[in-house]
Amino acid sequence: MSDNHEQPTAPTSDAELDLRGVICPYNFVKTKLKLETMREGQVLSVLLDDGDPIRNVPRSVENEGHTVLAQERIDQTYRVLIRREDSD
Repeated sequence: MSDNHEQPTAPTSDAELDLRGVICPYNFVKTKLKLETMREGQVLSVLLDDGDPIRNVPRSVENEGHTVLAQERIDQTYRVLIRREDSD
């Protein structure tokens, strides 16, 4: 059995936000607001630019208690999968 593709581990997302070109801290604020509209356990896919966005947004959502499931680089962009956790 060949082990060439490690895609099956990435869950599908329930919603997607394209925040390319959005500067900090607005990209985190938009991510946080979107997560607040989602149910616990749902997955949000966020597209972020390289640099400050990919450094700051995943760390900030983890500080809010959510789980970063995956980060995947696509050209100059990153796709981050975030699972909404219960905020109570």
